[in-house]
Amino acid sequence: MDYKQTLHMPKTGFEMRGKLPTKEPGFQKRWQDQKLYEKMLERRKDAKSFVLHDGPPYANGDIHLGHALNKILKDVINKSHFMMGEKVPYIPGWDTHGLPIETAVTKLGYDRKKIGIAEFRKICYDFAMEQVEKQKKGFLSLGSIGDYDHPYITLQKDFEKHQIQIFADMAMKGLIYKGLKPVYWSPSSESALAEAEVEYKDIKSPTIYVKFQVKDGKGVLDQDTYFVIWTTTPWTIPGNLGICVHPDMTYALVDTEKGKLVMLEELVDSLCEKFECKNYQIVKTFKGSEFEFITCTHPLYPERESLLMLADYVTADAGTGCVHTAPAFGEDDFNTGMRYHLPVYCNVDEQGRMMEDCGEWLAGQYVEDANKTVTMKLDELGYLLNLTFITHSYPHDWRTKKPIIFRATTQWFASIDKIRNQLLDQIHSIHWVPAWGEGRMHNMIADRGDWCISRQRAWGVPIPIIYGEDGTPLMDNAIFDHVAELVGQYGSNVWFEREAKDLVPEGYTNEHSPNGIFKKETDTMDVWFDSGSSHTGCMVERGYDYPVDLYFEGSDQYRGWFNSSLIVGTAVYGKAPYKEVLSHGFVMDEKGVKMSKSQWNAVAPSEITKKYGADILRLWASSVDYQADCSMGQNILKQVSENYRKVRNTFRFLMANLDDHTFSKDDCLPFDQLESLNQYILVRLNDVVQSCEKAYKEYRFADVVQTLSNLMTNELSSYYLDYTKDILYIEKLEDPQRRQVQTVLYHAIDVLTRLWAPILCHTCEEINDFMKFDSESIHLTTFKSLDLPFDSQALKDKMDILFKVRKDVLKALEESRANGDIGKSLEAKVSVHVDANTRGIMNEILKKPEQWLIVSQFDYSDEELNSYEFCGVKVEHAQGHACPRCWNYTTSENEDGLCDRCHQILNS
Repeated sequence: MDYKQTLHMPKTGFEMRGKLPTKEPGFQKRWQDQKLYEKMLERRKDAKSFVLHDGPPYANGDIHLGHALNKILKDVINKSHFMMGEKVPYIPGWDTHGLPIETAVTKLGYDRKKIGIAEFRKICYDFAMEQVEKQKKGFLSLGSIGDYDHPYITLQKDFEKHQIQIFADMAMKGLIYKGLKPVYWSPSSESALAEAEVEYKDIKSPTIYVKFQVKDGKGVLDQDTYFVIWTTTPWTIPGNLGICVHPDMTYALVDTEKGKLVMLEELVDSLCEKFECKNYQIVKTFKGSEFEFITCTHPLYPERESLLMLADYVTADAGTGCVHTAPAFGEDDFNTGMRYHLPVYCNVDEQGRMMEDCGEWLAGQYVEDANKTVTMKLDELGYLLNLTFITHSYPHDWRTKKPIIFRATTQWFASIDKIRNQLLDQIHSIHWVPAWGEGRMHNMIADRGDWCISRQRAWGVPIPIIYGEDGTPLMDNAIFDHVAELVGQYGSNVWFEREAKDLVPEGYTNEHSPNGIFKKETDTMDVWFDSGSSHTGCMVERGYDYPVDLYFEGSDQYRGWFNSSLIVGTAVYGKAPYKEVLSHGFVMDEKGVKMSKSQWNAVAPSEITKKYGADILRLWASSVDYQADCSMGQNILKQVSENYRKVRNTFRFLMANLDDHTFSKDDCLPFDQLESLNQYILVRLNDVVQSCEKAYKEYRFADVVQTLSNLMTNELSSYYLDYTKDILYIEKLEDPQRRQVQTVLYHAIDVLTRLWAPILCHTCEEINDFMKFDSESIHLTTFKSLDLPFDSQALKDKMDILFKVRKDVLKALEESRANGDIGKSLEAKVSVHVDANTRGIMNEILKKPEQWLIVSQFDYSDEELNSYEFCGVKVEHAQGHACPRCWNYTTSENEDGLCDRCHQILNS
């Protein structure tokens, strides 16, 4: 007889192979068709809200792995909070103005100067919307759920209207002003940049030491004396108007074969060696304060003077202690120049080229080329003391990747100084994850200058300033309100389509425009002002509370969106727009190199989802230490896929032992009718629910994955499901022992599917299709704790003792197997020697100790046995023969060779 046919072997339609790339698009379409997001909101309509405000990715090109990591983890956060009983609105957003789209449209052959700004902007609009649709498909393919039918986009009329109103609010509070200051200037973009648009890269630069001859020594120094300056930007020498010294430092007048040179006393030896001065002598020393108001002759332009000034920022770390000062090309230079009433002399144009008043020998040269020309001219005139090259960190335009300069221009600024203390107070009221984010943001705001918000671009929200005929900016609510209404009705293109007179209210007059003549600003706003206004343009506008619960983006956003949102929000509402900030690192390849197209190491999310499935990508994102930089590559994907396979197969085994899904919730036994071994698994399920909920709340997703994986691999697969096979396969279909185990399996699937659902959203929906925990979607359920009618802790204490016995028995079995005494554990007879208390607990809980230990025979021994960590164990070969049905060894003498249990089952 084929006894296998008499066993209740696992059976289920839930496939062993996930076939995720094939199945997932179907789930995603179902979620969209059934309006899952709307149903989630309806299901929690009266619940407390949890709001994660989506930081808008830039709409330019296909999504990359950084996008995927961000969007997946946001979805895990949202789904987990929903399953903890909260209402979770989520409005995806896109950032759509600025240089990258302008550049992309220009590369398509559209010249804004030929077709006009208004027409060019319409093409930019259409291009941006195409990118939004492309990225939307990418995000939906990851399993992301949200209001994708009604996203917020920074080019939308309503969004732009709110942005104009925010600008107006700040302007009327005196926080917006126009000024001439050195700003980050990108010659490659021909535009000012904000700090957030600057990245630093190492470059090789010339470093020169130049002597400036004293013109008026004010009775302190003679005219045959020279101050020695040092700079890594020779192109700024033509803009020099002064030299700064530290008032309290000691300077030396050094007599050398290259003239009488002034430098810091402590640097004399090292500098004279650098200048190749063989014979030098300190003639006299001075405090820096004694040099104030001395003048020098500019080495390149003898008709111009260079003023000696005092500044505390002068150090001895590099240079000579005499700091070359060009007020148009540096923030410290500018501020010191203002104190000493120097003009802001800028002789470099928008393209980074030297202007005509630099002289014919220099005019028209790009600053990098001017470095060499200026150095050669100084050498020719006898003022160059030394030229070397150094590699140092230098600011670059993060869009064009080309070097930038500091350049004084007239720009619009948002004042940081006026609200700095308020910003710092807000930073310390926010919960930062990781905790170092607080210090990082504090330092950025504490050290930040005023925010340059104007850009010399065509594609952006206009700075809504109307000028009177005398050039005065008209800061008037009537104008701001009118412009906001026009933008809300027609979009920001109206600013570029209409004349200035048509942008003010009808009949508007002002003392600065008695003849009704007006002019409009042509600059647009920094795109960080766009996204930094999203708390109003999206969340407040749609009726959500301010501040929201969470902002979550990459760590680069401390200087970007976190920063601009904090400034704008605090300026307008008096407090930060977020209660909590969470950040993640960058995605690196398996060698630790940041992924980028230029490195040829970037892996597109679509490649991964098509080959492995989105749930594999989601499992990766949830498993890594995302708060630091994390790696991705083929080896990692294979490892994650293997982890997924283990989880899926455990679920499959659980489901397959529910009699092809004919065992349902209605068949489950009451918990108080279960034996202790079965009750213990329910206790462990509750423990896992508690730890996973806590980990989800604290954004510790890797801990969720590890906790669930450990339970399924160790306590279920390697322990409970291993020894209960003897019950599930062998006993009668309706046997109470079997029904007890199936009750545990059912509740394990129920609890674990919900806990995994935020991460493995497609797989858990597939499980729900079989199990019907919710008639529509697993994502409409909650995490589930089991109401257990017994003392869980007392049971855990007893099981801890039993597991110590089991551990020793397993070790003894392994030793016997290694010695060749037994093969499979069912060939063993086990005897244990334990104390009276342990024996009492074993007798109480273990109805069949041999079944629990997966051996054929078991007894207690009163004699001392081989001692292990907790008890004595003896292993010997089981007596009798193996039952052909259950493979347990038996001494029964039934004619069919079956053990008594199997004989009775088949003959009943």
